[in-house]
Amino acid sequence: MSQTPDDGVRPARPHHKLTEDGRRLREVLTYARRGSRFTPRQAQAWEAYADRWWVPDEAVDAPGFSLAGLFGRRAPLIVEIGSGIGESTVELARTRPDHDVVAFEVWLPGVADTLGRIGEAGLTNVRLLSVDAVWSMEHLVARDSLAGLWVFFPDPWHKTRHHKRRLVTPTFGRLAASRLGSGAEWRLATDWADYAEQMVEVLDAEPLLRGGVVERWAERPVTKFERKGLAAGRAITDLRYVRV
Repeated sequence: MSQTPDDGVRPARPHHKLTEDGRRLREVLTYARRGSRFTPRQAQAWEAYADRWWVPDEAVDAPGFSLAGLFGRRAPLIVEIGSGIGESTVELARTRPDHDVVAFEVWLPGVADTLGRIGEAGLTNVRLLSVDAVWSMEHLVARDSLAGLWVFFPDPWHKTRHHKRRLVTPTFGRLAASRLGSGAEWRLATDWADYAEQMVEVLDAEPLLRGGVVERWAERPVTKFERKGLAAGRAITDLRYVRV
């Protein structure tokens, strides 16, 4: 279900907002778009599956667009933000055939990898979008509607001057909590200790959430990003919060 103003028109997505004199508005975003060159394997996966499971950016702007409408059925909806190459996405969706999963990822080679994994697993309950996830949570996801939210290894923006670009802030924590249904889980993981501390501080302060640091979530596969963090000597922190 979409969340739109009373006139039914959604605000412009990031990268589409203009100043009064017609210049593109500079915005603080939680991601940076990386290169889009595909390997031959990624190109093959894109050609085979993008039309089925990836949602073009402009489709989101169409009147009446909804995330639930992407699946042709009514099922509990889970959102993943920053799905990378889809290792967690596909494994967790595979064990939840009665749920639908919408994964947000702006890095198109990662999307292509994920599409290939979906195809290999024979899944039908995953769709991928490459539009801004924060904007989408606000304008495409109804209040109290999500069955779950996954945020694994978000960009740490580890330089102090870039901390304002981190995803997990009080503003986003409040927004995300409002979109979760009662009893729904928000699962997070990071390999940056200071970001884990920030996550705990932010989410502990959100009155709609209860939870904290937990043992590693056994259902979450060990991903490329997790292995990279471990190889660099960084500890992995898993967090679980529940909407009250």
